Amino acid sequence: MQSNQKLNLFSLTMIVIGLVIGMGIFRTASDAARAALTPSIYFAGWIVGGLVALCGALTYAEIGSRYPVTGGYYKIFSYAYHPSLAFALNCSILISNAASIAGVALIGAGYIKGVFFPGSTDAVSMAIAIAAIALFYGVNVLGLRMSSKTQNVLMIIKIAMVLLLIAALVYPPAYAANNVPLTQPIDEGASTSTILTSFGLCLVAVSFTYGGYQQTINFGSEIKDAPRTMPKGIFLGIGVIILLYLLVNIAYYNIIGFNELKNSREIASLVVGKLFGTQGANVFSVLLFLSVLAYVNVTLLSNPRVMFAMSEDGVLPEVFQRRWQRRNVYIVALTTFAAIAMVVVFFAETFDRILSFSIFLDSFGMATSAATIFILRKRTKHLDKKGIYKMRLYPLMPLLFIAAYVFVCISIAVTSTNIAITGVGVMVGFILLYFVIKKRPPKYIDPATAVEQNTDD
Repeated sequence: MQSNQKLNLFSLTMIVIGLVIGMGIFRTASDAARAALTPSIYFAGWIVGGLVALCGALTYAEIGSRYPVTGGYYKIFSYAYHPSLAFALNCSILISNAASIAGVALIGAGYIKGVFFPGSTDAVSMAIAIAAIALFYGVNVLGLRMSSKTQNVLMIIKIAMVLLLIAALVYPPAYAANNVPLTQPIDEGASTSTILTSFGLCLVAVSFTYGGYQQTINFGSEIKDAPRTMPKGIFLGIGVIILLYLLVNIAYYNIIGFNELKNSREIASLVVGKLFGTQGANVFSVLLFLSVLAYVNVTLLSNPRVMFAMSEDGVLPEVFQRRWQRRNVYIVALTTFAAIAMVVVFFAETFDRILSFSIFLDSFGMATSAATIFILRKRTKHLDKKGIYKMRLYPLMPLLFIAAYVFVCISIAVTSTNIAITGVGVMVGFILLYFVIKKRPPKYIDPATAVEQNTDD
């Protein structure tokens, strides 16, 4: 690959932030607040979620450093476990990611429709959402470098929005009156199981908001000096995200109050409206739409690389390996994924159920993918002196990360049993399908070869 098409540290860090900061911090904070019995449980969820994300970031940094290949989130399952599990998980995640693009684009379209097309029908939102996906399909067709530069600009806008919300903290006159005390005691009648259930459901929403950085390992061979750059980019990105999320949630709590936070979905616009009035809220809605475009762009950038990796293993047709060499674009995979996302727009009324289904599958995928570090460490011990990143406090960090996502899976299974059963059924179905369509053994890339090819002298 041409060196000028490879990602540097800044671009990779922006991709990490773009993969994580989608619409979640502007919407799921309300879901987390509704699940929390008290503000202390709410903030505990965000703090624990941040610590879990940090453990996960360091775990995936080492995984990416030891196995820097394109489509790494698929390849790592196939290399460490069995390709049938890789196929099942990644097919499910590809579908849920396409649904996420559709749903997020529609949410953003709803914001901008209220500013420019008030009172219009849902068809206008659908048209705006499809246009957004088509626009960034075109950006990605222009190549990795163009998509990365676009992502950098959109992420700067998104971070500026988050900083605007944080800036509300320095304006006490806007603070909510009669706010629920941060140290509000838990009702005496609340049992331990009730408290754990509350914390678990809060952590489900928080975990979704922190998720996404694991997809960074899909860019393995497309990162400049991957074994060193990948861990730095993931660590820097997740560090920025944790700080921003905590400060934004403090702003939500102080400005609109805990009860309003529980009962309102457009929480970010409420904060800005208190500071700058209706016109300010409208401007913020436009910027919020731009932040949606950042998520659409980075998801279109990441997922076709998984499809490429699956095609290399023979579980998707060879046509998905076609790449426009000069631009480094997986053109067939990109076109197919974008088309799926556009089709899903027409079925977005079921997005809430798709989202819950996605969280269950993502949690299972996060736990099992993080567990590959134990296998990788054993198989790639000979690479330890070749610039491989090694996390500290091993194996404590990956074990804490895995335990947290197992807890999330259990929380969903207890409160939404049908969704959990459906998720398991889909997984089993894809595993069986793998053995029907598989035609040749998987194409493994030796970790030593991958490291050597992606390390600068």
